[in-house]
Amino acid sequence: MPLRIGLIGAGANTRTQHIPGLLRAPDVVLAGVANRSIESGQRIADEFGIARVFDSVEALLADPGIDAVCIGTWPYKHREYSVKALEAGKHVLCEARMAMDLAEAEDMLAASERNPGLVAQLVPAPFDFKLGPTITRLIEEGALGEIREVAVNVLNASALDPAIPLHWRQRADYSGKNVMMFGIFVEVIHRWLGDHADVTASGDIFVKERLDAETGKLLPVTVPDTYIVTGHLERGARITHHFSSVAAGADSNGVTVFGTKATIRWKMGDSAVIQPHGGEATPIVADPGTDRGWKVEEDFVASVRDGAPVQLTSFADGVRYMRVIDAAHESAATGQRVLIRS
Repeated sequence: MPLRIGLIGAGANTRTQHIPGLLRAPDVVLAGVANRSIESGQRIADEFGIARVFDSVEALLADPGIDAVCIGTWPYKHREYSVKALEAGKHVLCEARMAMDLAEAEDMLAASERNPGLVAQLVPAPFDFKLGPTITRLIEEGALGEIREVAVNVLNASALDPAIPLHWRQRADYSGKNVMMFGIFVEVIHRWLGDHADVTASGDIFVKERLDAETGKLLPVTVPDTYIVTGHLERGARITHHFSSVAAGADSNGVTVFGTKATIRWKMGDSAVIQPHGGEATPIVADPGTDRGWKVEEDFVASVRDGAPVQLTSFADGVRYMRVIDAAHESAATGQRVLIRS
C-alpha cells in the first residue's frame, strides 16, 4: 500500500524541496492538495500530477485516502492545521518556523503527545547538514576547551531598498514572534552547544511601510529589520546573535565559537575551520557517514513507514527554540533580561 500524502499549502519550499523529495521516495503518492484557492491548487495539481484538489483543508483532513500531510503554509496556520491533522489521524510534516509563538507550539506538541502513534516532524534548519555533527563532536570532546563566547552573524541587504514589496516574514500577523532567521539559528546552536539560559533583545524597523503586492496598499512593517539578541547558554558561555536585512556588504556571516583552547569559524554554505590558539587554521572535514545532505522527506517517510525516530526536527525540539523566540520578543518589548523557562 503506498503512503498517500496530502499537501496543505504549496509555497516555494514545498514546490522546490518537499514535492520533489516526496516523489523520489518509493511507494509515495501525492494524493491531494488544498491551497489558498481552488485555482492555485489546480495549478499545483496539474504541474505535479496530483490526483485531487480539495476546496478546504478540512475536506482534505476528513478524507480516509490521505495518510499524512505536508503543511507548507505560513506560520499563522501551522498550529491550527497540525493539531487538526493529528486529531484526524494523519502524520504531519510541518514547515519551519514552528508556530506564531510558544503557546501555539506547545499546543502542537500536546497534540502529538496525545497521538503517539503518529509522526510529528518539523522541517529542520538545513544550514549545517554537512558539518554540524562533526562540529558537535569536536565541542563535546573538548577540542575547543571551555566555550567562552559564541557569535552568530546573519547580515544582508534584502530589505534595504524601501521599494521592495512587503514580504510575509515582515508581517507579525503571518509570522508571529519569529524574526528573520533567529529561530532557525537558535535550533543550530541547540544542536552544537545546548540550550539558551537567558536573553536580552533589541530590534529596529527602518522602513515603516511597504507596498503589499496583493492589495496594492501600503501596509505597516511589523517585524524588525535588524535584531540583536545577547545572553547566555546553559553551559555558561556568552552568546550574541545579530540579524539584519539592511546591512549591505557583510562578509562574516556565520557562527564563531570561541574556546579556551581553539576557535571554530563556520560560514554560511557549511564550511568551517578550527584554529588552536597560536596555531594555524585547518579546514573541518565532515566525519565519515555524517554528511546528511537534504533528507527531510526521506526521513519523514522512514519515520512513518518504519517507526524510525524523528532525527531532525521533532515538535519537542521546535518548542525548545520557540521558548527562546518568545523570551527574546518579551525582552525587546520590555527592555529587560528574560530567563528561558523550561
